[in-house]
Amino acid sequence: MSRVKIYTTEYCPYCHAAKEMLSSLGIDFEEIGLGRDPELRQRLSAENNGWRTVPMVFIDGRLIGGYSELRKLVRRGELGAELSERECA
Repeated sequence: MSRVKIYTTEYCPYCHAAKEMLSSLGIDFEEIGLGRDPELRQRLSAENNGWRTVPMVFIDGRLIGGYSELRKLVRRGELGAELSERECA
């Protein structure tokens, strides 16, 4: 089971950018496509305070946000800490 999961749609530029960012950092992730599963997208939104946009990036089952939030964590140097923190929890 991957610690990082990213829910995406096929033609979303932010989804592609988020996957590229994770890959360039050497972070393994599992990608789950939402394009053919609108019920899953609705369920994820309902379970995560109405978050509706993609990508949806999760670390150990906790939504950290989308591309912008992922980028902020990386720019601040906090993504590694987020991964380590979840590892210890």
